[in-house]
Amino acid sequence: MWILLPWKPNMRSDKIITGILLFVVLACLVGCAAHERVRTTQHPTIAVWNLDNLTPGADQARLDLGEILAGRVMETIKASGKATVVERQRLLLALEELNLGASPLVDQDTRLDVGKMLGARFMVFGAYQVIAGTMRLDLRLVEVETGKIVKVAGRICPDSDMSAWLNAAEAAAKDL
Repeated sequence: MWILLPWKPNMRSDKIITGILLFVVLACLVGCAAHERVRTTQHPTIAVWNLDNLTPGADQARLDLGEILAGRVMETIKASGKATVVERQRLLLALEELNLGASPLVDQDTRLDVGKMLGARFMVFGAYQVIAGTMRLDLRLVEVETGKIVKVAGRICPDSDMSAWLNAAEAAAKDL
């Protein structure tokens, strides 16, 4: 075996070869550890849909509140620094690509498909309902790949106080 080498082995060349091999092994280990650290600290991507108005006999004045409440949920998730939030414009463009528009009739499975297109790992769905002077808001965090509900959160507040609605949306989002 030593005959094929262009130099004569001695104690010094063995140490050099051992040092080089040790350096290569350590460099590989450090590189793998750094890659793992980057991968595990990367924040998941979350898409937030407008909250559905489930109020019986809902009037037109409250139809747009689902978008406003979803905006507060998005702001809260983004401010937490724990996730990357898909911008609303990207959601709308994805729906347009599928020729679905922003129709409230789009079902959860279709919305999950849109989430996959956007690279979202999770989606937030929700609804609010006003009955007997109170507003109830419910959110659910759904894993896009499996459709499994990961976590739910909800809040109740007086229906006459819009800032309470926004605070309820924020508090529920923090619970997710």
